[in-house]
Amino acid sequence: MKIISTEIKNKVLNSMMRLLDENRSSILDANKKDLELFKKDDQAMYDRLIVTNSKIDGMISSIKEVMSQDDPVGKTISTQNLENGLDITNKTAPFGTIMIIYESRPDVTIEAAVLAFKANNKILLKGGKEALHSNTILVKLWHKALEENGLTKEYIQQLTMNREETQEFLRNPTEKLDLIVPRGGERLIHFVKEHAKCAVLVSGRGNNFLFVDKEADWEKSVKVIMNAKTEKISACNALDKILINANIDNYEQKLTDIYQLLNTKGVETLVDTAIHSVLTDAQPIKDDAIWKEEFLAMKCCLGSVNSLDEAVEKINNNSGGHSATIMTTNKNTAMQFMEEVDCAAVYQNASTRFTDGGQMGVGAELAISTDKLHHRGPLGLKQLVTNKYYVFGDGQIRE
Repeated sequence: MKIISTEIKNKVLNSMMRLLDENRSSILDANKKDLELFKKDDQAMYDRLIVTNSKIDGMISSIKEVMSQDDPVGKTISTQNLENGLDITNKTAPFGTIMIIYESRPDVTIEAAVLAFKANNKILLKGGKEALHSNTILVKLWHKALEENGLTKEYIQQLTMNREETQEFLRNPTEKLDLIVPRGGERLIHFVKEHAKCAVLVSGRGNNFLFVDKEADWEKSVKVIMNAKTEKISACNALDKILINANIDNYEQKLTDIYQLLNTKGVETLVDTAIHSVLTDAQPIKDDAIWKEEFLAMKCCLGSVNSLDEAVEKINNNSGGHSATIMTTNKNTAMQFMEEVDCAAVYQNASTRFTDGGQMGVGAELAISTDKLHHRGPLGLKQLVTNKYYVFGDGQIRE
């Protein structure tokens, strides 16, 4: 793949920022068409679909932030001078062609493309049909920005395929694919893994847990729970499951308080058998499979555990591997929880809503990876490269 200079890349990004600002009305009009066609049966998806002037400002800010970052390509990772005279340098290199499959969020069309392009990759954008008009105009602006700076439109491409066509493309792509990122729920991830012929990096599934330890600050716990559950239900870093240590002081009163507060805020709260014995009017959990579900709604599960070990086991058996929080004043307990819970981000006394590239100092993100290869957590600019060994010799042969 041809390596584009950092100067040219940043010129393209400058052009795109200008074009977004100049074409606000057209972007909003296109988004209005998508909103009018969308049936509001999925509030979380509808919320992600909406584009406003403020969101356009956010798109521009994302591009500006990526433009300010160092070019991640060609960075030296290590060097070695061997006894046989070979000089070996390991450097960062582009992946090649990345495909991202996502639903509803037009801002992903900006963030995914800017990150992939700055890291010298081609990107194939397979957005959902519900955002077709919004995504189409944004890709047209990307093409204009590329052409203004003498580059081909092939660097950023939009794919408008139905399910059957997507399945066939994954099985027999019309060009070499190096990485696919399915950004969505279990069905999408399973679909891509079943049919793809290249590496798949899993992203987006939340089902995040929060454990209130017996040594927790209750006032802080309530504050964190309400933020993580209600601040933005459509985000993959929202809270779905709450576990409370049955040995906490004033256990029954605390259960009553948090249950009532969640209900007051409009959160449908289901409780396990142990908690139902205390909160007899609450809706009981009828199928334990619900502990594995990501809700993306004003809904949560409230469960009781008797120990840290029990909490860790329940989280590891059910979470999506995204984020988990422990509320405790005991640093040793917190460290054990954070070391043993199998998630991309683990917290002590803080909301899971911070699992976000911008909030974690990574900058704009392609997705939140819940895989362990090749990276876990926010996929920012530095994570969208692979590596390559440069070996310099003078006629050496292996004997």
